[in-house]
Amino acid sequence: MNDSLYTPCRLCPRQCATDRRAGVPGVCGETAELRIASYGSHVGEEPCLSGTRGSGTLFFSGCACHCFFCQNWQISNADSTGQPTSEEQFHQMALDLITKGVHNLNFVTPDHFWPHIEALCARLRAEGVTIPFLFNSSGYQRPVMISRYATQMDIFLPDFKFADPQIAHAVMGDERYPEITLEALRLMIAEKGFLEPFDPTGITPAQRGVLVRHLVLPGHIDNTLRALDVLHQEFGRWLPLSLMSQYTPVPATHQRPPFDRRLTAQEYQTALDHAQALEFENLLIQPLANSDDFLPDFERAHPFKGNP
Repeated sequence: MNDSLYTPCRLCPRQCATDRRAGVPGVCGETAELRIASYGSHVGEEPCLSGTRGSGTLFFSGCACHCFFCQNWQISNADSTGQPTSEEQFHQMALDLITKGVHNLNFVTPDHFWPHIEALCARLRAEGVTIPFLFNSSGYQRPVMISRYATQMDIFLPDFKFADPQIAHAVMGDERYPEITLEALRLMIAEKGFLEPFDPTGITPAQRGVLVRHLVLPGHIDNTLRALDVLHQEFGRWLPLSLMSQYTPVPATHQRPPFDRRLTAQEYQTALDHAQALEFENLLIQPLANSDDFLPDFERAHPFKGNP
């Protein structure tokens, strides 16, 4: 593994330049010691990724975004949970998932541990592994890194969280999120194209391409309408898009209205109506959350109750 990218670390847009190899945590909260919070077969992703046998998710500790409403807050913030993991253990985790028949290996919040992931993917390909590798991210990636990710990754699953710089600043402390993420999306799509096949039934899982996610936020429907307009203007109506309704309040949101409540049916319907008016053709939608089956609890051995 080439771990020189950890010193000084400029893997994410924060570019904190810490010496993570020397044990100094970056803005992501992590040193150069790989930490895995959870791994397993997951059926809670979009059907074209989960398919019929699940997506092989590997959740990493830490994150450079620090969105206060993060549903993965137990693992994404400074005092996050997670187990130190050697390169050999990481390799074995991937092989365990592959043996279970997952449709892809799904690296969740991967950018701050990219040197480890890059080495693992190259090794697995050399060993004859052919299933797709999936980069599941916030969208908040350094554009200069996208071509390097694309060398190993088959599928990009980025968020486009904020079209409004003021909301981005309030939630994650960086008003540059919209411009940085939009440029990253342009490069991801230039490298891999749109997700294919796009099969909402999951019978034929995706093999390559980009699917963009947007989570509708309570009390901020204008952010969603603006995000949809931007995505349509940039990429057109054939962009594969997952319009998510699953927002769930977490402890850090309890004193931060309107983030302290769930999305209303009317808010989500307004978002859906706008997406349909823009004639997005490859649109995945969600029913409003009526259970917490796919709200993770990383203190459990199996974080998602909805998984078989």
